Amino acid sequence: MLPIHIKENELFDEKTSTFIHVKETNLKLEHSLVSISKWESKWHKPFLTDEEKTNEELNDYIRCMSISGDVDPNVIKLISPEDMRRINEYIGTKMTATWFSKVDNQSKKSSEQVTSELIYYWMIAYNIPSEYEKWHLSRLLTLIEICERKNSPPKKMSQAEIIARNKALNAQRKAQLNSKG
Repeated sequence: MLPIHIKENELFDEKTSTFIHVKETNLKLEHSLVSISKWESKWHKPFLTDEEKTNEELNDYIRCMSISGDVDPNVIKLISPEDMRRINEYIGTKMTATWFSKVDNQSKKSSEQVTSELIYYWMIAYNIPSEYEKWHLSRLLTLIEICERKNSPPKKMSQAEIIARNKALNAQRKAQLNSKG
């Protein structure tokens, strides 16, 4: 959870030529499957893409991240550049100690368009409890990746890999026995 404090302030609405009073607000933000699901249900497109998002879409995602309840859109307008940087860092943070080697990173999921419904499907397929939808998203995706790898049959070695392994074993045995072959 990421706390963001917004100080009391006033905004000027140019359309109505009036000042808008914004109360002091403490936001509690969570980058989770729940947040993404809310955002996708409004925007009707996947959140987890490389496609650039508009300021309106990004501000709305911050609203969706709020676990404090509904957020006044004017509060979002008052988020400082420093707090926006913190929010972006929080979204991009790994939140886990688990890592995968590049060789093993041959996930079947990589070619699929990832949406909240697909992530929910993976949770159901791997019997991941629904309360995990509130975890930081990167942590949940790491858990899903672990489930996939643990439930997949071991990768078979190619002929070249077998030959290289046997060659290394033979060299190791020759060295241990002080033998030429």
